[in-house]
Amino acid sequence: MVAAAAIVVSGCVRADADRSHGPASTSSTEASPSADPSGVPVSTASPSPAGVAVSPAVSPARTSTAAPSRFATLQPGARLPAGDQCAGWVRARPKKENKGVNRAANSVTGQHVDASTFGGGAGLAKRVDGQFTGTTEEILRWAACKWGIDEDLVKAQAAIESWWRQDTLGDFGTDAGACPEGHGLGADGQAGKCPQSYGILQNRYPYMKTAFPGAMRSTAMSADLAYGIWRICMEGHETWLNTVERGQQYAAGDAWGCVGRWFSGRWHTEASEQYVGRVKDYLNQRIWETPNFQQP
Repeated sequence: MVAAAAIVVSGCVRADADRSHGPASTSSTEASPSADPSGVPVSTASPSPAGVAVSPAVSPARTSTAAPSRFATLQPGARLPAGDQCAGWVRARPKKENKGVNRAANSVTGQHVDASTFGGGAGLAKRVDGQFTGTTEEILRWAACKWGIDEDLVKAQAAIESWWRQDTLGDFGTDAGACPEGHGLGADGQAGKCPQSYGILQNRYPYMKTAFPGAMRSTAMSADLAYGIWRICMEGHETWLNTVERGQQYAAGDAWGCVGRWFSGRWHTEASEQYVGRVKDYLNQRIWETPNFQQP
């Protein structure tokens, strides 16, 4: 369950194009601008075609005492490490806090979600719990480990989504039914509108209601939920993507396709590809290590 402590999710407003994280929505027509609240522009350099390597489908040993130096992407069908195993590995290689604004949210754990949140991959829903506390980078590494996704990809995508700020608000709309409790129309500074997306990975309330309020209050919950959904896509469970607008046929094992789907709710569309290009650009820059990114 969500701890009683909470943060006020109002410090950073993300103003971007509406986007989708679920099958019931329509595709965006353009990629969103930089999520950096400090005004650092998104590089326009062409991203490298080099992707993130996928590791063989070998399960990390549950009883191993050696902490991996980094976490890589696991193939569909691989046995995923348990959350507590990942917590031990991450804490064995501590990272300093570089986003002081997250300290309260980083100390709050998450909650379980309803299986319906995960659609065809409902069997994986029980793994989502947000049960980790640590620094912001440690939380992102924990989520990467738990869901078998390259940790640097996670760090780059979180920078695009929120500049690693859990208090980021995004996707403002006028539908009162899409507003979570406490964030009604006009409550967050935009008259007649409310934010639909929250947290370090911008979890979208209308499609993930059973993950709230945890996804707003807990950095770990936001990341855990986002990469749980990424894994559902990676495993090939989101066959609904072949019933809507798409650039090619959806299939399992496409790590970058599943990154683009997070933004657009569609498979290899123009909006998806633009978003993936921006994530790759930040990945190539290792943006989270640059001086302007550090806000301890």
